[in-house]
Amino acid sequence: MLAQHHQPIAAIATAPGRGAVGIVRVSGQGLQALIAVVCGRALQPREATYLPFLAHDGSAIDHGLAIYFPGPRSFTGEDVLELQAHGGPVVLQLLLARCLEAGAAVDVATGQPCLAGLRVARPGEFTERAFLNDKIDLAQAEAIADLIDASTEAAARSASRSLSGAFSREIHTLRDALINLRMLVEATLDFPEEEIDFLQKADAQGQLTRLLGAVQAVMQQARQGALLREGIRVVIAGQPNAGKSSLLNALAGAELAIVTPVPGTTRDVVRQTIQIEGVPLHVIDTAGLRESDDTVEQIGIARAWDQVAQADVVLFLHDLTRQGTEDYRAADQAIARGIAEKLPSHVPVLNVWNKRDAATDVALGGPEGQQGLCLSARTGEGLQDLRTRLLALAGWQASPEGVYIARERHVQALRRTNDHLHMADQLLGQQAHALDLLAEELRLAQNCLNEITGEFTSDDLLGVIFSRFCIGK
Repeated sequence: MLAQHHQPIAAIATAPGRGAVGIVRVSGQGLQALIAVVCGRALQPREATYLPFLAHDGSAIDHGLAIYFPGPRSFTGEDVLELQAHGGPVVLQLLLARCLEAGAAVDVATGQPCLAGLRVARPGEFTERAFLNDKIDLAQAEAIADLIDASTEAAARSASRSLSGAFSREIHTLRDALINLRMLVEATLDFPEEEIDFLQKADAQGQLTRLLGAVQAVMQQARQGALLREGIRVVIAGQPNAGKSSLLNALAGAELAIVTPVPGTTRDVVRQTIQIEGVPLHVIDTAGLRESDDTVEQIGIARAWDQVAQADVVLFLHDLTRQGTEDYRAADQAIARGIAEKLPSHVPVLNVWNKRDAATDVALGGPEGQQGLCLSARTGEGLQDLRTRLLALAGWQASPEGVYIARERHVQALRRTNDHLHMADQLLGQQAHALDLLAEELRLAQNCLNEITGEFTSDDLLGVIFSRFCIGK
């Protein structure tokens, strides 16, 4: 895919559907001949010009603004033409088709095509050009997609911060410190007979300790950014009529799930994304867990267990009004055992006791003596405590104003960097006996950092990243 990046490309750069304004974008080397055919005149760089966009027969497809950005001072680093027309789907398709047709048309002055090889852009290809032409790094390119896809205001602000280079600057600072440390180790390896101990003289141990602390600080910020981008999956599980659907509706502030006194009303999975302090939570209501002879309900229960197995947090909902019956407590204990079998040990399970308004005199206790959070989904009592607890379980600690957006791959790369630096820290104490291994660990740590900004990244990974962008971006 990357081998085609030299070909000129064109695409509609605005979202599908009707709008006041729509944009067709062209990027490539040498757009002047194409501009003359489509616009009927030359354009001044970076100056909006109102004119007709010409069809093959010289008639106007539409009237709008044309802006020409000569490379390398453009988004992609190539010559870029933007045609801003009225935002009707038919108009924009006609304009895109005209650009492709004009690219193949013969330039009278040269006898060559105006823009040979012009084709429709793939998803994310304009941003990919910007990355390949060193206009942005890979973390900034990903931040563009994250800004478009942001589901909360905090996520949008954090993505904008990453797009401006805040995250990349942190990575570059870490890399520069790591390069300086590598230089000291390499110097010691290159001059083993010298009496000067480069590592001790330059306080290499102190540098490595400070670098480890800095990596861990950036990793914590990246975890917060990944949380803003990805959110967490919160699965509500429990017996029928515990109030799972009522709790979903209360958290969402809308009647999303049907609520009735009839056990087994919820037969399928109901999903809703909410936000708490800007952190997206994907809340999933499931069918009540019990033994059933109803075929449809059995399918719903099987899907409920599937959701539990994929959860980041499980809200195990109990009914306070039924805690006095032995059968109910036994069923809760059976569900608790099932949840424990389905979930990895690191996934938290929060016991939530519902119907506080109807059971004020009932003692609170978990299925195995654990204390839980008490609330009423009907009145809203205790909901704020639940929201606070969910944020804590998600690992949210930072203020969104200081967080930059990040992805799970960034967190994993920083984690590997941290592991290599910890190994280097162990080896540094051995010095002459392990300098080769120390140098290798530092090199691997730098490679992990380089993966984040794309300075050391496989073409396969680039293909996956940019294929998830929208067309025209």
